Amino acid sequence: MDLRIFTEPQQGATYDTLLTVAKATEDLGFDAFFRSDHYLKMGSGDGLPGPTDAWITLAGLARETKRIRLGTLMTAGTFRLPGVLAIQVAQVDQMSGGRVELGLGAGWFEEEHKAYGIPFPKEKFARLEEQLAIVTGLWATEAGETFDFHGSFYDLTESPALPKPAQDRIPVLIGGHGATRTPRLAGKYADEFNMPFASVEDSERQFGRVRAAAEEAGRKGDDLVYSNALVVCVGKDEAEVARRAAAIGREVDELKVNGLAGSPHEVVDKIGRYQEIGSRRIYLQVLDLDDLDHLELISSQVQSQLS
Repeated sequence: MDLRIFTEPQQGATYDTLLTVAKATEDLGFDAFFRSDHYLKMGSGDGLPGPTDAWITLAGLARETKRIRLGTLMTAGTFRLPGVLAIQVAQVDQMSGGRVELGLGAGWFEEEHKAYGIPFPKEKFARLEEQLAIVTGLWATEAGETFDFHGSFYDLTESPALPKPAQDRIPVLIGGHGATRTPRLAGKYADEFNMPFASVEDSERQFGRVRAAAEEAGRKGDDLVYSNALVVCVGKDEAEVARRAAAIGREVDELKVNGLAGSPHEVVDKIGRYQEIGSRRIYLQVLDLDDLDHLELISSQVQSQLS
């Protein structure tokens, strides 16, 4: 079971803060550092000093880390043209020496689009399907050949399909709760399917749908990696768990139901239940980015028991 650190910088984080967390992620033996792709805070808090761009952040981290994987949960398809996104991600992959992964979603948070003048189209899911076809198609085009795509939303003619990533294939992540369209897209395009903030039971049902969709697309269900994203709040004792829950504005009982919360033993036990249904990776949503002791505890008391 891989443990990955997943951050939400739109809630308030500088690049330097993210760099500190990413270096701790690497030093403490976690598998990867991922971040959300948002331009506006959600819920309480002031969001200061303001948003950081996901791929600019990852470009910086690509040069300042050596081992960990780097990626997004999820890049918003509404933010970038697919041809431009393919160039950006390929370049960051080169900068990292081949450690990048692309989580790509349709985009959903209308308020951030209004706040920064970004169009928020109605046909987001149909656009996402074309975006996936274009990004993966550009990367897969042999050097010296050109790529063409003529869809309802995007039109590419004789693209040189450059630059190429350092990896032969950048892993593509697709995720979500949708019962029909999401599994179909994952079955066709994804290297990994991620189920965000869901119970063991709901995850098992969705994993089954994605497996079936992959087989319908001519793949094997096990061709994909299956993963979960869950908020994390671990403490050596009840008082420490309560302190960490209060710091992120959550209740301990709610966190234990909807996330990974409690003692290291409790968290290891719950991760085991996700592992039993086929989850191979957990993205630990860390909401207090100043609490590096939290990461150290998870590394020494949780990750060590899963290795």
